[in-house]
Amino acid sequence: MTLVVEVQQAVDDVDLPPSDQVGDWARAAWRGPPEDAEVVVRITDEAESRRLNHRYRDRDRPTNVLSFPYEPLPELDLLHVGDLVICAPVVRREAVEQGKAVQAHWAHMVVHGMLHLQGYDHDTDDEAGAMEALETEILTRLGFPAPYDEQAS
Repeated sequence: MTLVVEVQQAVDDVDLPPSDQVGDWARAAWRGPPEDAEVVVRITDEAESRRLNHRYRDRDRPTNVLSFPYEPLPELDLLHVGDLVICAPVVRREAVEQGKAVQAHWAHMVVHGMLHLQGYDHDTDDEAGAMEALETEILTRLGFPAPYDEQAS
């Protein structure tokens, strides 16, 4: 199984993780079928994040990660999982506010978004618990601290 990850950097930022690292994090969260699949991760600024969040989620503010799952037509052999849009300034700001390492928070946002693309959600306590447990398993396997620990850094 191969998950191809296309990283689009639509913002200049010295703190961005390298594209290959983003790809590694996305592949670590991939639970999909064994066929080849692809995902696009777009790293953007607050203005683009705000526009997309307002248009598709009816929230007029930038956000850390937006997930756009894709359902391909049955006659296509392509398995495009969907697109993630991650807002670099929001990720950096949240990491500082939460006392987390910026790279750890980046990894968390990629994993979190990938799980959303695969149907995981956190609308109920049970769903949130299951999703958080899976995020924690993936991130600790990658060498990061558990993302929901208050002492995470």
